[in-house]
Amino acid sequence: MDTITGVMLAGGFMAVLGGGLAWMLAAANKRLYVYEDPRIDQVAELLPQSNCGACGTAGCRNFAENLVAGKLQPSGCTVNMPDMNTYIAGFLGVELGAADKRVARLACAGGRHVACLRAHYDGLETCRAAATVAGGGKACAWGCLGLGDCESVCDFDAIAMNSFGLPVVDAAKCTACGDCVEVCPKDLFSLQSITHKLWVACKNRADGDTAERQCEVACTACGRCVADSAEGVVKLDHELAVIDYGLNGLAARKAIERCPTGAVVWFEDDHAEKGRAAKKIVRIAPLPVASEV
Repeated sequence: MDTITGVMLAGGFMAVLGGGLAWMLAAANKRLYVYEDPRIDQVAELLPQSNCGACGTAGCRNFAENLVAGKLQPSGCTVNMPDMNTYIAGFLGVELGAADKRVARLACAGGRHVACLRAHYDGLETCRAAATVAGGGKACAWGCLGLGDCESVCDFDAIAMNSFGLPVVDAAKCTACGDCVEVCPKDLFSLQSITHKLWVACKNRADGDTAERQCEVACTACGRCVADSAEGVVKLDHELAVIDYGLNGLAARKAIERCPTGAVVWFEDDHAEKGRAAKKIVRIAPLPVASEV
């Protein structure tokens, strides 16, 4: 066999092989092809691309897939502008839906002017780092450490630290993404419906006298909120008032009026209101470190 014939045979073999592989790929593509609705890409482009997870999905793309499939409604995206969600609903020909607005709530009101310290923490300025060193130095083992991990992790500027070292949530900006919930080493944040107006701003489970020595605004488990509420709405659980939001419709502002420390509050227009009997705190200076608390 001369050289020219060999080259021609090799070329022919490669051509047949290439043609065969191309046919196999085309057949496989036809058999394995999965149709994807082109509207998914279009809807995804109309979403904020924050991938915050507040909608309950893995991200904006996944949310778009669920919208097109009819499994979710546009109002489920709490980050998007309302008019954009309305546009998406019109584009897909579906109902906008009525999302239950949720916000992050902090179960602590113990700023440095009312909560005692048993030690001064000097180290990496993060709550998580402080919590690993004997709990962070605060007398109340459940209290906010005030180093602002929640503020740092919030991508929506919805959390700001006040002058007493407590995070304040701006409900208008909060998207209920849950980042603050995850980052807090004391598990003080939770996502709550804005309809949950009755709130216990404390997690201290020490006995009443001890709790009040540690923090002037701690829940003392006095039981007045329980007595003043509809049956079952508030109960005492391990020295702490706990609200049953399954009975949220029975919750009333009356429950906060006799709370002596103001640990039980009522949210109105994004402002936590205390009852008439709550002690008035006028101190603005930080409490000194005290070992006997």
